[in-house]
Amino acid sequence: MDSAHVGDIVGALGSIGLHDTLEGRSRWQRFRMLLAVIGPGLIVMVGDNDAGGVATYAQAGQNYGMALVWTLVLLIPVLYVNQEMVVRLGAVAGVGHARLIFDRFGKFWGAFSVGDLFIVNALTIVTEFIGVSMALNYFGLPKAISVPLAAVLLFAMVAGGSFRRWERFLFGLIALNIVMFPLAFLAHPQIGQIGHGFLPSFPGGLNSTLLLLIVSIVGTTVAPWQLFFQQSNIVDKRITPRWIRYERIDLWVGIVVVMMGAVAIMAAATFGLAGTDAVGNFTDAGAVAQALHDHMGTTVGALFALLLLDASLIGANAVGLATTYALGDTLGKRHSLHWKVSEAPIFYIGYAALLALAAAVSFSPDHVLGLLTQGVQALAGVLLPSATVFLVLLCNDKAVLGPWVNTVKQNIMAGIIVWSLVLLSLALTAAVFFPGLSTATIEIGFGAGALVGVLGGAGMLIAWQRGRRRNAERTAKELGNLDPDQVEELDSTPLTRAERKAIMEADRDTWRTPALDTLERPQFSTARTVGMFALRGYLVLAVILVGVKIFQSIG
Repeated sequence: MDSAHVGDIVGALGSIGLHDTLEGRSRWQRFRMLLAVIGPGLIVMVGDNDAGGVATYAQAGQNYGMALVWTLVLLIPVLYVNQEMVVRLGAVAGVGHARLIFDRFGKFWGAFSVGDLFIVNALTIVTEFIGVSMALNYFGLPKAISVPLAAVLLFAMVAGGSFRRWERFLFGLIALNIVMFPLAFLAHPQIGQIGHGFLPSFPGGLNSTLLLLIVSIVGTTVAPWQLFFQQSNIVDKRITPRWIRYERIDLWVGIVVVMMGAVAIMAAATFGLAGTDAVGNFTDAGAVAQALHDHMGTTVGALFALLLLDASLIGANAVGLATTYALGDTLGKRHSLHWKVSEAPIFYIGYAALLALAAAVSFSPDHVLGLLTQGVQALAGVLLPSATVFLVLLCNDKAVLGPWVNTVKQNIMAGIIVWSLVLLSLALTAAVFFPGLSTATIEIGFGAGALVGVLGGAGMLIAWQRGRRRNAERTAKELGNLDPDQVEELDSTPLTRAERKAIMEADRDTWRTPALDTLERPQFSTARTVGMFALRGYLVLAVILVGVKIFQSIG
């Protein structure tokens, strides 16, 4: 564990002592403690509405109106379930996501997971610089000035050796998101049309173009980098199990903000461009800002450009830190915003190099940048199932999480999420291979996939019950050949809600993961190994096909 990760919580809005508790605190004192904890969940969610997010939501609004708002509603539980799991991992284990994957699954699977992250994150930061250049170009600042200026600013944000200063700077940028309200209002939204968008529909039919956009919405709303960033940022902020309930509130605050922002961007593009030739002809976020300027006036165009700039800076900072946090985990080097540049050179040099590389690539020809902008979000959506599988495995590792491991309900929800994401990418793959597939055929495929998922889930539940029985038999033997039924009955002895809560809190609030190098590494069964390789192989194929579809779209 990095020594900087132990100590008082020092946040943008307050501090909490290392040994402080909630016991005997007034409501006002508890509220101030909540304010001190707030940060990682809010930042990771707002960072999710980055340049790619703004472009994707604007594309949905410009090309399909408010018809895809329902996808955002379905993603709310995905956001919470995935990010809540890394909240527990970070607070309990006290190490980053990459470190846990390497230590618990070995270098082979760790290289797969972190390799995906580094590639997609580097490309994502390129799109953030594209967003910066488009936004500032609207205000007349050329790319040759805006991109280097943004790179210097982004490095200065993190290089001060103060976690509190960095978080306050991010909170200042987040506060600028308030422009989404006048932006949406000035576009004259129609409440009825927005409400209708919450009903699932597939405008124009379920073709590969629409599926690619839906996968992109998934990828920009629930991205793999978020898992790595939030877990490491929780560790860096020194949040421990005692404050997990407050961090969950922080996460919900962020989810509310990100959803409002996504709907506002869709609404601005839908209603601001209604009745113009731009409808159905999305090119990029910069063109949306200019079209809003031409159709709705200078104020609306400027607000959209300002929101794009703000989103790009927050996104680049968060994605860059997710990458260098993971780099520090992988190399075993210091990786904390509490350290100065001279104290953690690898951490800051890696961050600077990533910014420099992404900034340089952002000067590529326009057709290359168009390929990157459209492709990165879809790639993130396709790779998300793999990241979620590792996340679920870690959250079922009792050696790591102890009393904080997933419940059966949490595993069922996580399983539904993973399988739904796999089905979505399978549908995209099928639509690319067979462009003539009808909507009805794809819907039948979804139905068949759902049935397979239910049967597979039932099989896993039966296997879990059998495993529980074997554990009861082993425990009974260790206790002197007791009846296994008695052990199971003891395990399931009913407690009142208050009794259960008191027992769990007493154990949970102080439980931390033992030193990882003292834990025995879990062994993959043959079935699990085959399943992981099959998932990995399919995802490689899906990534290739996403690239093919994007090339076709641009061509």
